[in-house]
Amino acid sequence: MESIQMRLCFDFWILSLFQGGSTSNLNMNLYATKKTAAEGMLDIALFLANITHMKTVIEQGAGYRYYAAVLTLISFSLALQIVAGVLIIIIGRRDLNDEANHKRLDSLNNYVTILIFFIFVTNIFISVMGMERTGLFARMHF
Repeated sequence: MESIQMRLCFDFWILSLFQGGSTSNLNMNLYATKKTAAEGMLDIALFLANITHMKTVIEQGAGYRYYAAVLTLISFSLALQIVAGVLIIIIGRRDLNDEANHKRLDSLNNYVTILIFFIFVTNIFISVMGMERTGLFARMHF
């Protein structure tokens, strides 16, 4: 509960530096909702990038060296992103000003952070296995 308040107070302080105002006139709930919406938009961007990557792997066909592994990892990443997106929507719809919601929002925020870490690690593996040497550099044999 305190960690959410401390994190938001720090975020408000940073925001007030850029706005030139004080933190007392900021609406905590509105700021948290905007921050959650921004996280959701980043999740959507990664989701679309993974779908595009999946389409490319499928178009390359089963002859692709890591075809099954990359498709499995992309599918796993997409599933995690859907779960994280749903949790982000739930977090965004809750009222941060209500003390009763603090504990639940803190735990949901922790779950989303853990999911995003797993998505990050999964996408590292996707990127490493997704490298295919084509064009001029493939013929140079480093």
